[in-house]
Amino acid sequence: MAKDTEYRTATRLVEAGRKSAYTSVPGLAGGVVNPPVWRASTHLYEDTAALAAGPKTNEDGRFFYGRRGGPTQWALAEALTALEPGAAGTMLYPSGVAAIAGALLAVLRPGDRLLITDNAYDPSRNLGLGLLKTFGVTTQFFDPLDHAAFAEACGEGVAAVLLENPGSLTMEVCDVPALAHIAHDHDAVVLIDNTWAGPTGFAALPHGCDGSILALTKHVGGHSDLMMGSVTANERLYPRIRRTAQALGHVVSPDDAALALRGLRTLDLRLRQQAASALRIAQWLAARDEVAAVLCPMMEGAPGHDLWSRDFTGGCGLFSFVLKGRDAAARARFIDALSLFGIGYSWGGYESLALPVDPRANRSVRPWPPAGMGEDDTLAIRLSIGLEDTGDLIADLANGFAAMENA
Repeated sequence: MAKDTEYRTATRLVEAGRKSAYTSVPGLAGGVVNPPVWRASTHLYEDTAALAAGPKTNEDGRFFYGRRGGPTQWALAEALTALEPGAAGTMLYPSGVAAIAGALLAVLRPGDRLLITDNAYDPSRNLGLGLLKTFGVTTQFFDPLDHAAFAEACGEGVAAVLLENPGSLTMEVCDVPALAHIAHDHDAVVLIDNTWAGPTGFAALPHGCDGSILALTKHVGGHSDLMMGSVTANERLYPRIRRTAQALGHVVSPDDAALALRGLRTLDLRLRQQAASALRIAQWLAARDEVAAVLCPMMEGAPGHDLWSRDFTGGCGLFSFVLKGRDAAARARFIDALSLFGIGYSWGGYESLALPVDPRANRSVRPWPPAGMGEDDTLAIRLSIGLEDTGDLIADLANGFAAMENA
């Protein structure tokens, strides 16, 4: 039988985090399929000698205190680590933003400089401009497609780089190996928000990153009913991530960890279906006269498709499109007319969502709209494609266009 690391992705998603220590009881024959939910704040010791020895080790799989997790959380962390080649371990956080903050706080010190891709998730930008600033960290934003400018920015004092691939809202695909090589030449730690494709679609560590951040709220949860994040890191970074997470008291509920484990088992199937549906819808949108651009790197001919084809093994249901010369009122009519697309933040669940987005408000370096689009083509809509029938979703979007034109 092959070793766990030799299994293909779909098999690892089923097998990871299910070792007998988490699914059986010593002395009892057999076991269960899923790791049970271990709810515990207090962990008990056999005697005072065991109590005294407890603080001398710090690793998953050893009872200590509820803040360090128990078998349910350990099983999830172990499963996530198994999905990322080259990973030394994974830490869990109560949200994706907490995971981003925890990773940054682990590697930054007063006086350091942080480089954040200019198309990053808005809360990531806010961390750089807010919390980290109060700690004496200077944040600089960079154009992820301008390697020369990035190399120039990677000067004295740069301790960390935060990437996102594809970029939030506008879906630019950056050359992660090239940017990571430049950053490592300056001894900077490379972190990436890898939520869009996740480890099944983009192997972050083999592409040069030191830490891969996921909002488990999205695809791993998959059912829009939990909040959680994770950081999976290499041997160089993981001890710092672990120490900082524990110092900040980060812990997740075992009940939520069990939900995340359940979502993980069907992740590959859901992502394949959602990506296929998203690609078909993106192609349909690209043929519409009302659309100035479709920002979906999975689609041939779209910006970033060549790099996506080179580096990614999968996608997801999240992409954006830009309306041609329409105003905010027209966009609102379009979204309000949709019946199968909910209006709300987040994405990656089984249901479809539509959200108005204005990239210009969250840019410091990279211009919006980019070259090739008109100055009036600025308003975008982000779609998260769920598991509904693709034809029904297309019909719903067609109704949205009809409502948009009928003021």
